[in-house]
Parts: sequence; structure tokens; C-alpha cells
Amino acid sequence: MSLLQVRNISKRFGGVAAVDDVSFDLPAGQLLALIGPNGAGKSTCFNMVNGQLHADAGSILLDGHELIGMPPPAIWRLGVGRTFQTVATFGSMTVVENVQMALLSHERKLFKLWQPAHRFKREAALELLDQVGMAAQADRPCSVLAYGDVKRVELAIALANQPRLLLMDEPTAGMAPQERNALMALTKKLVVERNIAVLFTEHSMDVVFSFADRMLVLARGKLIAEGNAETIRNHPKVQEVYFGTGKTFELKKVPA
Repeated sequence: MSLLQVRNISKRFGGVAAVDDVSFDLPAGQLLALIGPNGAGKSTCFNMVNGQLHADAGSILLDGHELIGMPPPAIWRLGVGRTFQTVATFGSMTVVENVQMALLSHERKLFKLWQPAHRFKREAALELLDQVGMAAQADRPCSVLAYGDVKRVELAIALANQPRLLLMDEPTAGMAPQERNALMALTKKLVVERNIAVLFTEHSMDVVFSFADRMLVLARGKLIAEGNAETIRNHPKVQEVYFGTGKTFELKKVPA
């Protein structure tokens, strides 16, 4: 059984069907890209899995647990991590303190103020930072980091609750080509090592075709194609949605 099972989810805003009867599976150890042109319903679909939006119909099961109706913090505690298009870190805090805050939240100790928080789970935080290549900068303020390094810190924060499913919203937005390729190669390495399932949205087709194991393509709220890079590259409906008829994807695989 797949870790994530999405069945017939729909979401309407007034008379507009933002997501219309979408179903898919995501097993552990796989990167699944959710792509489509602007207005396709990607963000709406993504946010329903996370619990930020409530589906009007359908079912979203994480290892047999129904997520529809659960608030985002409860979904997070079930093992769903998330990174955001706009980086969400505390610039005035050090790198390691940002990760410690996530560990404090996971342990439900944010309000035990009589305990010295700066010592709590420091070793665990350093271990997470080491996994994303940021341990050497642990005691630097996040505000002085390069943007690509901040995205690595955000990834360490997302791993703090030991997620089984990681949701990544435009993970390489604003990054230079070398930075985004390095981040996605790191993500793929962690997926294999930790057996995590990753659902991500991404506008860079070079990144998608180089790193995604499978792709889902949405258009006007409907799922129009699903498969690996070769299937999607040659799918007539996908070519029409992105380019009009008669054109194909011409993408080079990004070096790992």
C-alpha cells in the first residue's frame, strides 16, 4: 500500500472548480512532482494534503489515517513535514537555534520556559544540520546566510519531526541553477536514506525532469497526465497545455 493515497479530491471557490476529482498514490522513497501551468490547481491540491485547505470531497490517507478535517499541526505530528516557497526561518536566531525550535515544537516543550532552551536537543539539531551540509555554520545567524544555505536550513527544520511525507512548495524558487541542482540532489539522497515520500511543486522543468521519479500534470483543476519523465515529455495533452500542439519538451538532464 502506498504511504499517501489521494482519492477523488475536489475543491471549489464559488463557481470555479480549482481541483476536480483528482486521485494519485505516493509510495515511500519516491519524489513526485506536481506540475502544470498557472491556475492549474497545483497549490490548491498541495494545500489540501497539508490541511491548510479543506477538501470539499474525496479522501486523503496517510498510512491509513484520514487527513481531511485535521488541522495542519495535527497532520505535522503524524509525520508530514513541509518547506515553503518563501523561506520561513528566524533571521535573528542562529542556524542551530532554528532547528532546535523545530525540535522543541515536536517534543511539545515550547512553553516550558524554565528549562534552558539553548541546550535542548543541540546534538540532534547539529546532526540534522550535518545531513544537509550546514553543521559548520551552526552558530551563525540565519540573517547572514546565502539564500541557498537558508534553504538547506529550512530542509533541516522540515526533517525535525522525522517526516514520512515531505511537502516541498517551489523548493528551488529564487535559487541559482547550481544551488537548486545541489538542493534537489541532496533531497533525493535523503529520500533514499530515510525512505521518505516527497510531493513537490516546481516551475523549473529542468529540475522536475532531472530529479522527479514521477510527475502529475494538472490543467484547469483536472489531472491530465501521470508518469515518468519519458511519458510526460511525449504526452500530447501535456505538450498542448504547455506549448500548443506540435511542440515537445527539449530538456537536458541536469548533472547530479
